Amino acid sequence: MGFVLTYKILDKYFRFLFRLDNKSKKRLIIRLIETIEVRSGKKHDFKELFGAWEGNEKAEDIISEIKRSRVENREMEDF
Repeated sequence: MGFVLTYKILDKYFRFLFRLDNKSKKRLIIRLIETIEVRSGKKHDFKELFGAWEGNEKAEDIISEIKRSRVENREMEDF
């Protein structure tokens, strides 16, 4: 998901970019088109992000395991 610009912000960018020479404008257009093609080529199934936990462990056992696996390290590294 990309960042959406308002018309006011787009106008500010346009006023800045309008002053570029034609060669720079063409390069910018090509780069922008390439980003569109790359992004549109990716397909993700939104449903893959959801699902039930698969396991036979009880919630208490999972919580205990998480707590046991915690590591406390209070040593500070020098930069």
